[in-house]
Amino acid sequence: MAISRVKHLLEIILSRYQLSVDGIHGIAHWGRVLETGRRLAPLTGADPRVLEYFAILHDSQRRGEGRDPAHGERAAVLCRELRAEIELDVHEFALLVEACDCHTRGAPAQADITILTCLDADRLDILRVGMKIREELLYTGAARDLGTLAWASDRASRRVTPAIVRDEWG
Repeated sequence: MAISRVKHLLEIILSRYQLSVDGIHGIAHWGRVLETGRRLAPLTGADPRVLEYFAILHDSQRRGEGRDPAHGERAAVLCRELRAEIELDVHEFALLVEACDCHTRGAPAQADITILTCLDADRLDILRVGMKIREELLYTGAARDLGTLAWASDRASRRVTPAIVRDEWG
């Protein structure tokens, strides 16, 4: 995904974002999901382009920092609205929409590895809201790796703002 393309898409998303960009579901979280996805993708075989779009779209339609079970469905709707801005082929786009749609309720049976990796990248950042990572809810062996768990847990608990946010997203 070209950086200028990402910045343009982020501008659109952030112009509609109803929460604080600095909140627990805001841009630092999106950056950690992206970094985690980039770490997992070479190990799982997930499509890194889908992961990048998932990172910036999956929580973009939240209406509150607490429980909001429909925000994934709303993110999938936004993906469809912004189709012209999302540079993915038909198959990749379908994976993105499904990953956004199901990230609040879990993966369907026989889900694609890219969807599973997207969901794991998000779940590995759960400590930011004070919840423990439940390994039995992770889909991939790469996410359950002790080194990955420790790395992601540390970053989430400290609410690290990844360099991606500054260097790639501006």
